[in-house]
Amino acid sequence: MTAMFDQELREQLARARKELAAARAEGDADGVQAYEGRIAGLIRLAAQHGITLPHSADEEEQDLR
Repeated sequence: MTAMFDQELREQLARARKELAAARAEGDADGVQAYEGRIAGLIRLAAQHGITLPHSADEEEQDLR
């Protein structure tokens, strides 16, 4: 079960990063904010379950801004 949860988090993080890039390319400020928050939330959720996802410090702090 843990391996499946880990994989799901990684897939969701990859999707959120792609959507963030698309929102930035389109100049969609609301979308950028939403996907930055989604990424930070996924990283936080993973950490709460002992899963380390590769990320930058900037991604981790987005929901604190």
